[in-house]
Amino acid sequence: MKKIKVGMADYNVVKAPGILTTLGLGSCVGIALYDKFNKVAGLAHVMLPSSKEIKNNENKAKFVDTGIELLIESLLKEGAVMKNITAKIVGGAQMFSFNNNSSILKIGERNVLATREKLKELNIKILAEDTGGNYGRTIELDAEDGSLLVKTIGHGTKII
Repeated sequence: MKKIKVGMADYNVVKAPGILTTLGLGSCVGIALYDKFNKVAGLAHVMLPSSKEIKNNENKAKFVDTGIELLIESLLKEGAVMKNITAKIVGGAQMFSFNNNSSILKIGERNVLATREKLKELNIKILAEDTGGNYGRTIELDAEDGSLLVKTIGHGTKII
C-alpha cells in the first residue's frame, strides 16, 4: 500500500490501493475528495481562502478557490467522474488567541467557509467535517473506501 505525503500548499491524487496523508493541519484545511465508484482519492492542503486577495498567487494549491479546481482536474485525469465526487474537510483551527475580533486573523474559519462555498458552487456534497477548535490535525485518506482518519494531539483519533 503506497502512502503519499501531501505537503502544505500542495495536493495529490491516488487510485486504490493507496493512502494520501497530510500533517499538521492548523488553520489550514485538508480537502479530501473521493469518487467511490472509481476509487480515486484526492487531497489538498490549502492555506488561504482566496487567490484573489493575494498578489503572489503563483502556487494555486495554496488557496481554497484554485486548489479545489486543481484537485478536481487531477481527479478527472485519473478517472474520477465529476458527479461521483464527494468531499470531507478537516482543519480550519484557530491556533492562536487574539484579543481583537479582526476577521483577517480568523484564517481557519475563513478557510472553512471558503471551502464550503467553493464545494457548494461545484455541487460537491460534503459528507463529513472535523473543523474548528484550537488544535492541529493529521489526516489519512484511504482510496479504497474513502475513509478519512483524523489524528489529533490531546483529542484522540477518529475516522470520518
